[in-house]
Amino acid sequence: MEEKTATDIIDIGAIIKRIRSKKKLFIRVVAITFVVSCALILCVPRYYECEIKLAPEMSSSDLGSIGSLASSFGVNLDDAMGNSEDAIGPDLYPDLLQTKDFQVKMFPMRVRSLDGSIDTDYYTYLSKMQKSAFWMKWLNAIKKLFISPEPELPSSKRKGNEVDPFRLTKRQFAVASKIGNKIKCSIDKKTYVISIMVEDQDALICATVADSVAQRLQAFITEYRTKKARNDLEYAKKLNAEAKRSYIKAQRVYATYCDENMDVVLQSYKSQMEALENELQLKYNNYNATATQLQMAMAKVQEKTPAFTIMQGASVPIKPTGPKRMIFVAGMMLLSFIVTAFWTVKDLLFAKF
Repeated sequence: MEEKTATDIIDIGAIIKRIRSKKKLFIRVVAITFVVSCALILCVPRYYECEIKLAPEMSSSDLGSIGSLASSFGVNLDDAMGNSEDAIGPDLYPDLLQTKDFQVKMFPMRVRSLDGSIDTDYYTYLSKMQKSAFWMKWLNAIKKLFISPEPELPSSKRKGNEVDPFRLTKRQFAVASKIGNKIKCSIDKKTYVISIMVEDQDALICATVADSVAQRLQAFITEYRTKKARNDLEYAKKLNAEAKRSYIKAQRVYATYCDENMDVVLQSYKSQMEALENELQLKYNNYNATATQLQMAMAKVQEKTPAFTIMQGASVPIKPTGPKRMIFVAGMMLLSFIVTAFWTVKDLLFAKF
């Protein structure tokens, strides 16, 4: 029995001939697709992206080249050996940016568009001034027909102009979610370089938000890593202030006793003076010791304060990142050509089956 080849099953020549005979149909379909796809993609607002890269100072153990070699394979020996001092390591920074507490703190941030037409807070900008395609506006309008109006919070639950992250309204939650979608953070497992990517419809607002996110993240990391040292500093200040008051009080008592008994030669008075002098010396030694501890605590705070290297700062993007209009239109035209071709020659494709 003779084996059938692909040409016996599918007549390539007939397919090409059929496509050529339907040339006008293909031209009409591709032309209509071009017009429709252009109309659709032009309705989608363009967006910009701004990226910032930070290199934070890391607490490290004395593992030297072994630690560097292990980090290249994604293994942190500091964590494995219990030498890491940070409960919140760099791997958790992306999760931090996705928390509602972090997102809510960005609501009052002032933003201004590149053309100056927008100058408001970030919350108002995201909730009322975002552009969208017409079908999204229609969809939102339809949703409002089936959604009951949001009840007002009781006056006892309000906090003036502040937003309570514990109890967000639907609109506040939606705006916070928008912020989470616009901000992306990633960590290089080998170098621990923090990359912050912000997306927005305006170039200047995009760069402004990216710079603000980087500053807020640096402030959080600094506050977290110096928290214990700052608590110790406050305690050292308290001890030093108490020791100083005790020393000044003992100094006054000793000076008053000496002035009142300057010419007295009785041994009992001399013994009392020596006791007051010894107590004054003890108070002074305590005050001097707490002052030393205070200086050490201040130095500890400075030591714990991380330094950040800005490897790539915020810059206003010149060209929009997307949507890729030419690629979209070309893809739709190619898809329409393929679908039309299949529909035209489907009888030839399935004739042998």
